[in-house]
Amino acid sequence: MRDSFIAALWWLAGCGAMGVMAADGPREVHGSADAFAAPGVALAWGVLRGATEADTRIVIRIATDRNAFAAVAVIGTDPFTKGERPILPATPTAAGVDVRVPRAHFADFPRTELRLFGSANPGPDEAPKLIVFYLGVPDTAPEFASATALETYLAARIARAREGIGTKPP
Repeated sequence: MRDSFIAALWWLAGCGAMGVMAADGPREVHGSADAFAAPGVALAWGVLRGATEADTRIVIRIATDRNAFAAVAVIGTDPFTKGERPILPATPTAAGVDVRVPRAHFADFPRTELRLFGSANPGPDEAPKLIVFYLGVPDTAPEFASATALETYLAARIARAREGIGTKPP
């Protein structure tokens, strides 16, 4: 009995150490709606319809507090093969970032990871501070026929998302 108790304590100690190690890596959050906000970051999705399906673009607007997240990279991943396709290399977020991706991209690479970094020029060994991932294009992402309508929507949606967490624009 005593040996079982000691083994259980060792197991629990090991679980605690694994929890500390996991906490050292980037925080990963599942985005589900057409907008996401957390302290230091807000993003919104929209669809700009083209003349053909091949011309249709998914647009992700990313707005950050540069003191919290100075750069972003966007990666598409195939969850079955684990193959990755860069969508946007690490890019400073100073003026905000709009990512435009053909809608067809999501058929082959449905998982989209927005990797947010603390430094403006992250090195290859720098882990992101936050990863927001989506599995496909959010169902709630609205479609627009004009770039002007999409621009108006994205600006307003970012503002509403920030209000929801009580933050102000950077």
